[in-house]
Amino acid sequence: MPKIADIETTPNPNAMKFILREPLTWGVTRSYDNPEQAVGDPLASALFDIEYVTNVFYVDHWITVTQNGRADWETLKRELAVPIREAASADAHSATLAEQAADMLDPELLSEEDRIKLDQINAVLDEQVRPFLQNDGGDLYVTGLSGQVLSVHYQGACGSCPSSLSGTLAGIESLVRQIDPEMQVVAV
Repeated sequence: MPKIADIETTPNPNAMKFILREPLTWGVTRSYDNPEQAVGDPLASALFDIEYVTNVFYVDHWITVTQNGRADWETLKRELAVPIREAASADAHSATLAEQAADMLDPELLSEEDRIKLDQINAVLDEQVRPFLQNDGGDLYVTGLSGQVLSVHYQGACGSCPSSLSGTLAGIESLVRQIDPEMQVVAV
């Protein structure tokens, strides 16, 4: 549960930025313009349940909430603080993703072809990617394999590093395309 370290105004008088002591994500940006887009995201859904909220945007150690201009910020900030404080931190979310990944990647649930592909991918990641990420204070693990889409989750320092979500991700995709030329890699 992230603790709020500070609350800052923004150039937009209808938006407030909450600075957190613990990250909500490891470099994965979440942005929602309405409650329908937020389905499946417990924090954003809880914030949209609060009257006047029109936009939710968060990444790492901060979250920005926008209102429609009709709410008193002092009252609204107190309401917004409740779901923000109750949200899972990035570490807790990572643990949950790891558990879900273990279930999704259960060898008995994968086809023989996907099991072989996943074993090859993990071997490449173990040899050519993970040692470098671990040396820099991070890691990654595979959270899913669906057809030709491989989902990975960055941890530690790699979770909030801009190069993880650009250069490293492209490098991983290049490596797994040696196994399957049609593979796509997405960070979750």
